[in-house]
Amino acid sequence: MSEILIQSENVADTEKTGHALARAIAASLPNEPCFIALYGDLGAGKTAFVRGFVSVLSPGSRVKSPTYTIVNEYRRGSYPVFHFDLYRVEDPDELDSIGFDEYLQNGICIAEWSEHLGDRRPTDALSVTIIKTGDDTRSITLSLPDTVQFHHDPDEGGTIC
Repeated sequence: MSEILIQSENVADTEKTGHALARAIAASLPNEPCFIALYGDLGAGKTAFVRGFVSVLSPGSRVKSPTYTIVNEYRRGSYPVFHFDLYRVEDPDELDSIGFDEYLQNGICIAEWSEHLGDRRPTDALSVTIIKTGDDTRSITLSLPDTVQFHHDPDEGGTIC
């Protein structure tokens, strides 16, 4: 695993970082299931990151946090994206009722509040940690396997540290 640290100056930068990760996954792991674990406090920008991510893999999809439904499905691309919000999950075994394991095998899963997964977090998960560093600024750390070649264009916003 390698770590990449990006400084985001605003919501648009955070979305663009999600966009860049989606491009990297599409190029490096085409049509392969993968799991992206998102970490960050309330209001850190996890949903903004997902919005950028989904814009690449499911163009035209309207992204909103699935706080009450637990999962939203985006199927406008060649491979489905499943967006989880695990904030209200108290016991990881609750995920059996929504077919969590089937989602893992059938698309790209990206989950907010992944710390609620406990030992259900896939061992090969990619991780994204977003930390608020100011009103609009964020520090985003990507932990990626060497098979995912992440390229960040400085014109897209944010700065790699």
